[in-house]
Amino acid sequence: MLDEKDKHEVAGTLTYNSEWNYFELDGYELHCGESVEVSVFGYWIPGQIALDSTGWHLFTLDQVSVLLHSGLPARFRESSGGSPTPLFQSSQMEPPRILIVDDDPALLQALPQTVSLRLPGAKVDTSNSAQRALELIRAHDYDTIVSDIKMPGMDGLELLAKIHELRPETLTLLITGHGDHDLAIQALRGGAYDYILKPIDRDYFVAALDHAMQTRQLRRQVVEQQLALELHTKALEHLVQQRTQELFEANAAKDQIIGVVSQELNGPLTHLKEMTQLLCHKLEGEDVTEIVSQGLADIEHSIHRTEMLVQELLDTSHIETTMFIPHRQRRDLVEVCQAILEEYTGRTGYALACECLDAPLEAEVDVDRLKQLVSNLLSNAREHSTKGLPITVTLRRTGNQAVITVGDLGSGSALGLDYYISRKMVEQLGGRLEFQSFPDNRGTCFIMLPHGGEPSTEITDTVRHSLSTKAVWMINV
Repeated sequence: MLDEKDKHEVAGTLTYNSEWNYFELDGYELHCGESVEVSVFGYWIPGQIALDSTGWHLFTLDQVSVLLHSGLPARFRESSGGSPTPLFQSSQMEPPRILIVDDDPALLQALPQTVSLRLPGAKVDTSNSAQRALELIRAHDYDTIVSDIKMPGMDGLELLAKIHELRPETLTLLITGHGDHDLAIQALRGGAYDYILKPIDRDYFVAALDHAMQTRQLRRQVVEQQLALELHTKALEHLVQQRTQELFEANAAKDQIIGVVSQELNGPLTHLKEMTQLLCHKLEGEDVTEIVSQGLADIEHSIHRTEMLVQELLDTSHIETTMFIPHRQRRDLVEVCQAILEEYTGRTGYALACECLDAPLEAEVDVDRLKQLVSNLLSNAREHSTKGLPITVTLRRTGNQAVITVGDLGSGSALGLDYYISRKMVEQLGGRLEFQSFPDNRGTCFIMLPHGGEPSTEITDTVRHSLSTKAVWMINV
């Protein structure tokens, strides 16, 4: 077991021990909860070691779990209190490290000199026996190992097998005598990266060594790229889950507020409506002034308008939470619009005039929602239309669409919450809602619904316009 001072000085490579199912960092066995850092593209990512059913992970500071791999550069980090460690810290690229194993003292002196001259910056360790080499291999993660095949005691082929057990990612070059082709082939089959013939050609030796170190570096980069991609994916998944939960909580809070507001509004409105009706009943037959009568009518209209706003609040909640479900029925739009307008004028006392110009026009609609939609538009028209001008409602067929227009609304009158609700309702029915304003404070709203019929053919534009009109209603306010 390493003490705290030694642990924080260790910086090497993660190696997985499959026999005992643990990761080690340059010979030190890692345990769950220990604080380490792994290097990805020159940056240190801090976290804690964790183990679950899927394997060993690095649990980062932003609560992202990343699967660990052998060959990742790693080091211990301080776990005591103090300023928090940033997620990414710049790390210096370590110089390549080479181990040369040979029982010939002359080669152990000549080969490191060649490496230092041809590959400046590389760090070279030497060993005159395979047993001593294994101790160094356990302590350090070498980029490349160069070993003679013929050595007393443990030869190069046995050492190669041990290297594959301890450091499977490390590339090994074996030195063999001239003419020992069988040994060279055996070395390659045993997993050697390349072989070098004696007498050693220095140019070939340096080229093979450089190629092996580049290959090792590329393999490390592949592992780092996999880790970086996994880290990025996990971070995105964590962010999506967090934002989804926040959105769910926000929608729940909004729905709760809307429900409370709607409930609180309905109580006093119902009471006020009852009192108004009672007052009207008591005043029947009395000498009531026109001002009082008009005031009571305005109160009743305001109550009705507020009730519609309450319903619109509930509809907003249903639309935003995808709970708004239209109930479609195939109906004659002429009859539906006639019934809606008769009910509206009967309630308000306005005069209604109608002219039907053509045969019925059928479409699949939600009658209740269409009634709410047209009532909203008529209420807006009453409040914002130009005085003295009637409200015009027209039903036409254009191609495969049925178009209901409500004219003389007043510019900007239908662009509030009720317009938003109305537009969403029409979209749920497969249509669309548009509002067009004019400079003289007039406006027209277009409700376009699919009716499923075939458009008229072989008629002129003038005849087409006259045939497309189904009905026209005039409401005098």
